[in-house]
Amino acid sequence: MNFTLRTSKYAKDNLTQLSSATSITPNILIRYAVSLSLRNSVLDGGVEPVTKDFSDGLVLNRNTVTGEYDYVFKALITQAAGKELTDEEYFPGYFNAHLERGIRSLAGEYKSAGNSERFLRALIL
Repeated sequence: MNFTLRTSKYAKDNLTQLSSATSITPNILIRYAVSLSLRNSVLDGGVEPVTKDFSDGLVLNRNTVTGEYDYVFKALITQAAGKELTDEEYFPGYFNAHLERGIRSLAGEYKSAGNSERFLRALIL
């Protein structure tokens, strides 16, 4: 069982930038990003699991990223995949795929909001 998540350099850069601009820790931003990706899965279909190893990104522990909501994330990602996922498929494969797609949405939300206050308001709605 894998308990380590490695992000891409793109995700690392955006998480670092968003974290410094909003004072939200990267693990919380990752949860928002995965949630945005899951919301978009309803509209445009699922994602394929990430199988490549990212060496330039962040290295995070599964418990740090999902916290007490690990079972909830697994259930939502399994439902979005439309098939039963093993623990090895779910994390880091599908979780990272949703993170990579969701961080693009999250960065876009911040860019369109223009500042951290509007960005935070947009996340709540």
